[in-house]
Amino acid sequence: TAVSAQGRGRTVAVAAASDLQTVLPALAADFEKATGITAVVTFGSSGSFFAQIQNGAPFDVFMSADVDYPRRLAEAGQADKRTLYRYATGELVVWVRKDSGLDVLRGLALVRDPRVRHIAIANPMLAPYGRAAVAALQSEHLYDAVRDRLVRGDNISQTAQLVQSGNAEVGLLSHSTALGPSMQASGTLATVPSGMYPSIVQAAVMVSASAHRDAAQAFLQYLKSAAARKTLAAFGFGPPPAAR
Repeated sequence: TAVSAQGRGRTVAVAAASDLQTVLPALAADFEKATGITAVVTFGSSGSFFAQIQNGAPFDVFMSADVDYPRRLAEAGQADKRTLYRYATGELVVWVRKDSGLDVLRGLALVRDPRVRHIAIANPMLAPYGRAAVAALQSEHLYDAVRDRLVRGDNISQTAQLVQSGNAEVGLLSHSTALGPSMQASGTLATVPSGMYPSIVQAAVMVSASAHRDAAQAFLQYLKSAAARKTLAAFGFGPPPAAR
């Protein structure tokens, strides 16, 4: 098609929060099919990317696990505030291995079980899901009882590895991460009621120093499409607040 011929050979560099690891390959493939533009994706914690972009890292688009980091970049002139788009709402889940003998349906209360020696969360200094995990534990008055048993991953993927490998008995993860094939094969999840933690509104923005502005805008435009929303929903993301 004319569109893909025009887009062929073009790329867009996307810095993406680790909770997008399960869904972004599908989104990127659909985007490339529609536009001919290849999304080159790097995964990590939102806080790390925030610092990297502040220091001039050559990304075109930043897909954060919260709205705060993109907003702060926009306020500092390091992202284009006109392009800020809330693309999804994240969900927190409790995850345990199938062979753990623990009943995940007990939800957060499970952390009181004496067999639970370690609870994996993402680093709250860097990862929005880590902050949500702390807030959920605090809302249930569990945080002080378990704080010495918390083990932290730098991002949500590392956190998942901690609990999947058995280095923690319970993990507080993003729903999308828990829906990854190996996580589904080896464990079970229960969603944490959304009232227990502040809403995880996830947003994307174009980096001001982007060398591929047209491709970046095309990617952000694609995220707003019905197809992209459907894919995000299939991987455990709720709709962005405006869509509710």
